[in-house]
Amino acid sequence: MTIQLDDQDIHKLHYDQIKQVLKDEPFASFLGMKLTKLGPGTAEAELIPDDRMLNSHGTVHGAIIFSLADYVFAAASNSYGKIAVGVTTNVNFISAGKRGETLTANAKEIKKNHKLAWYKIEVLNEKELIATMEAMVYRKNHYFVQQDE
Repeated sequence: MTIQLDDQDIHKLHYDQIKQVLKDEPFASFLGMKLTKLGPGTAEAELIPDDRMLNSHGTVHGAIIFSLADYVFAAASNSYGKIAVGVTTNVNFISAGKRGETLTANAKEIKKNHKLAWYKIEVLNEKELIATMEAMVYRKNHYFVQQDE
């Protein structure tokens, strides 16, 4: 008899491996993003923008803000060890980020089923909300953590 584990059980059982895979995400590492929290369907990350991440107006480029939001979206949606890939995102830029201030993004799962999951993401600077994102993933049938047979 095979015991089927649910998403919560897989998250707990393989937490260290899942966190390491998500922490080592190449593009996030390249930009200097740090995964600070990971829970089932949730994630938080930080970034301190430098001069290379600014636009021509001297504020943080929208692509950097989007990348930070997208990173926590990916971490939260893959937090169960099951491969999840982005399908849609909708970003609202509310305020400007500045060089040297810590940007924090957090993602929260709103709903999931076998194939799809929906998330709300916020990006904040040290004083205020600077962007929001709503996003959806497609949940594949494959895991990136080893499942016991």
